[in-house]
Amino acid sequence: MQNLSSPKTERMNSIDFFRGFTMFLLMGESTRLYSQFFLFDNKFMQFLGTQLSHHEWHGLHFWDLIQPFFMFIVGVSIPLAVANRQKKGDSYRLITLHAIKRSFLLLFLGWALYCIEPGKIGFRMQDVLTQLSITYLVAFLIMRKSVSFQVILTLVILLVTDLAYRFFPVEGFNQPWVVYHNLGAYVNNLLEGVSKSPWASINAFPTIAHTVWGVLFGKLLMSDKPAAKKIQIMLIAGVSALIIGYSLDFVTPIIKKIATSSFVFASGGWAILALCLCYWLIDVKKLFAAGSRFFIIVGMNCIFIYLFFEIGGAELVSKIFHPFTYGFFSWGGTLLVGIINSLAVWAALWYFCYFLFKNKIFIKI
Repeated sequence: MQNLSSPKTERMNSIDFFRGFTMFLLMGESTRLYSQFFLFDNKFMQFLGTQLSHHEWHGLHFWDLIQPFFMFIVGVSIPLAVANRQKKGDSYRLITLHAIKRSFLLLFLGWALYCIEPGKIGFRMQDVLTQLSITYLVAFLIMRKSVSFQVILTLVILLVTDLAYRFFPVEGFNQPWVVYHNLGAYVNNLLEGVSKSPWASINAFPTIAHTVWGVLFGKLLMSDKPAAKKIQIMLIAGVSALIIGYSLDFVTPIIKKIATSSFVFASGGWAILALCLCYWLIDVKKLFAAGSRFFIIVGMNCIFIYLFFEIGGAELVSKIFHPFTYGFFSWGGTLLVGIINSLAVWAALWYFCYFLFKNKIFIKI
């Protein structure tokens, strides 16, 4: 049995599970399954559809936690990845160069996927890849600083961002929590011309906290503290972040689309508690072994499968399956055909991950 009180540099199943589960949910969205829940004449299914879609503005749905979860678990993975590379003999200078290259590659992929439109090239930073390119690099560069330094830096970033939204002086963009009339909208317009998106490119800066906090808890999991102590720390930190986030909502509203400080705290709290649950179930209690492997398979090639369905892979598979699902299930109407087709695409995407995993093909960037 694994000695949970000793330092860990090997892979931790709870981390791979967390990452894989998050990406598995994103795969489901790419099949357009969740949007079909609103077509049911059923309150529970409509509630489920609501929770699996972003909140329109002020508030928090479950789906608003997915990007913070992903950015957080990337941070958790950083110290483990660095330790493994050092164990193989890589110098810290070489690892740093790799981190910088990876950051620029994430930025390039984000711009290539979302910023090139017919007759126009923009350089907005509203997607997860471009924002992750910044949060990942900052988290890596300060990883060896003290815990207090990292925590204080994230708090300063959140405070400065909050104050910038409140006191931005340009007429028409000085209403901090009003859609299209805030600092985020102003920066969007500078980058894109007239932006029609409520999602702020400058979200990359307050969400640095998610990835930095992930690094701190990755180092905690690697430490020689007893499992019970690690769980205690995660519970206290997670609940504290939730209390701060939801309390701040009365002063600074929880708005994911502009990553307000209250949103960052609330979503960060949920991310810490989710990691705590995964760690307790999978690495401590050794429960859910078979089920965790299902998601771990996705987590081993998460960036690749994300790129695959973002460039239209899910739509292509859907077009291949649709004649068959329509032929066999048209008797149930368009809703049944749509649901079955989406589930079939979801299963195919998972099997693609399984094929790569079975053949020990792990595509990294």
